[in-house]
Amino acid sequence: MSGGASRPEAAGVGIIGAGNISTQYLENLARFPDVEVRFVADLDQERAAAQAQAFGVPGSGTVDELLVREDIDVVVNLTVPAVHADVGHRVLAAGKHVWSEKPLALDRDAAATLLADAEARGLRVACAPDTVLGAGIQTALRAIARGDIGEPLTATTMFHVPGPEAWHPSPDFLFAVGGGPLFDMGPYYVTTLVHVFGSATRVQAVSSMSRPTRTIGSGPRAGEVFDVLVPTHHAALIEFGPGRSAQSTFSFQHALNRSGFVEINGTEGTIVLPDPNRFDGDSSLWRYGSDEPTALPAVGPELGRGAGVVDLVRSIRDGGTERASGAVAAHVLDILLAVRDAADAGKPVEIDSAVGPVAPLPDGWDPTVVSTATQG
Repeated sequence: MSGGASRPEAAGVGIIGAGNISTQYLENLARFPDVEVRFVADLDQERAAAQAQAFGVPGSGTVDELLVREDIDVVVNLTVPAVHADVGHRVLAAGKHVWSEKPLALDRDAAATLLADAEARGLRVACAPDTVLGAGIQTALRAIARGDIGEPLTATTMFHVPGPEAWHPSPDFLFAVGGGPLFDMGPYYVTTLVHVFGSATRVQAVSSMSRPTRTIGSGPRAGEVFDVLVPTHHAALIEFGPGRSAQSTFSFQHALNRSGFVEINGTEGTIVLPDPNRFDGDSSLWRYGSDEPTALPAVGPELGRGAGVVDLVRSIRDGGTERASGAVAAHVLDILLAVRDAADAGKPVEIDSAVGPVAPLPDGWDPTVVSTATQG
């Protein structure tokens, strides 16, 4: 990637994993001029070829074929969670930066080793979710940063759904190690909390599993029964230092859908954020003594998965720090593992890792236009 010019050359992007989520990435990356997808790789080469053809990507094939290409700067890792870290190391060994789907890894050591590998090679690892970079959440984060609710002190988040087996054609991995509502959906909520409060310090939690098996409800495998290998409900109290905490629940066992709820309470008011699994959505600001909220419409472009890849590319060029960084993702993973461990042990778990504050994006940040020095 070249820098310093007002219209830098697009960074070459390769994608590993041509499954369900790749469609969203390919649709969005195609409209972000700072990047250009040049290769799609998958164990199923026919699936890779189909995705490449559908989105006008010039190359497709194996992972090895992708990694030897000199025109690819950043690799988007869309593999299953169990191999995120292993694939990340292969990408780094090939001299390329990594954008990983969440979670960054399945355990703390694997995450730390991956980040250390990147640092030793002078490369970067960034990680989903990048929904936190969307206009909805960013508008709320800017409101909090300018003091609209005073000092943020507490939060409540809820993700309550029946479960993804009703709509996902191959949901097994969402109920396996590295999945469940905690690791599948938890990153969206906990990442938002870290952007608000900074580093977490301690966690208390409980968990349960409502049913040992689930039945696939759609697609070619509809009617197939599979085993549930992880808890399908976690309730956590996450502490972020003196006086700051969040009560969070992550569940695949609620018949009443109550997902997408994030409320931040401060010394001067309360703000209700949009769904952290979306890039859009307005916020509502409540102040003490007022019976009605103030609407905070989302300011910024409608984005989609892949916006974090653009922030990564721009940060590399400018020498800044990407907001959806591997360091943030590793700390979020540490929190989620602490929730799991606290529930398993029935006692609080201290969190040793920490991450620096993450500044909101500037008002004018837009991945749909060619970057300039003012894009952040």
